[in-house]
Amino acid sequence: MHEDSGTQRAPGTPTPETTARWAVVGAAGMLGHDMVARLERGGRDVTGLVRDTLDVTDAAACVEVLAGFDVVVNCTAWTAVDDAETHEAAAFAVNAVGAANLARAAAAHGARLVQVSTDYVFAGSATQPYEADAEIAPVSAYGRTKAAGEWAVLAASPEHMVVRTAWLYGAAGGSFPRTIARVAAERGAVSVVDDQRGQPTWTGDVADLVLRLVDAEVAGGIFHATSSGEATWFDFAREAVATAGLDPEVVTPTTSADFVRPAPRPAYSVLGHASLVAAGVEPIGDWRGRWAVAGQDVVATS
Repeated sequence: MHEDSGTQRAPGTPTPETTARWAVVGAAGMLGHDMVARLERGGRDVTGLVRDTLDVTDAAACVEVLAGFDVVVNCTAWTAVDDAETHEAAAFAVNAVGAANLARAAAAHGARLVQVSTDYVFAGSATQPYEADAEIAPVSAYGRTKAAGEWAVLAASPEHMVVRTAWLYGAAGGSFPRTIARVAAERGAVSVVDDQRGQPTWTGDVADLVLRLVDAEVAGGIFHATSSGEATWFDFAREAVATAGLDPEVVTPTTSADFVRPAPRPAYSVLGHASLVAAGVEPIGDWRGRWAVAGQDVVATS
């Protein structure tokens, strides 16, 4: 796909990047929706696939449906983190076996797979950002199944990529800031944990980064698609409530000990972006600046 350095194209001439056929698996989800939208805005040939058109747990179906595509983005996942604790086999079928089926099918067709993964593959006990090559140590069923999916994808082809993200929000589905804004408006007060740190990240930015990674023809491997900077859920909640036109003082801090869930949440989910920088791809900007761009559309649908 690389051109000779002296080659010049006339304006408007199609390039290998713009003629590539993309498939987005899990297109009905929040990230999948924005991935399809970003590709369409860029004039790319994209097909959105949902469960009715592709069951990722069916290996033969993956081979059949993915024929003819050049890039496959896997946005589908079992994301019910708490339910995975008691239904780990079902989560594994989607997050690990499904990812393996897609990775092998893509490789068989000479296509590249971009597997979306998660901060939950880490223990969450660090005090500085986890880089892409940091040791994984998932402490939840969800994290274990996603870690297995990462391994399967990278084992299937050296061209495949794993793109980890976290703390996602978007206008196309349910997300933390939308829920918090709604609850604050309905109840007049809401308590949010202030001892978990991460990077609020817009699905639109993740979609854009995936496109930039593929267009840059980076070598296969692991990259982190999160906003820069860091915040607690309490910090993010106050930003969301303020964007919704409410007094941020209605949000009060609490601790994880007061909000126990079946699956343990990583206390520290800040991801580093060194592998992006090394590949010459610019990371996503600071989370507050990106929220300023996207936030109004997110809370407006609450």
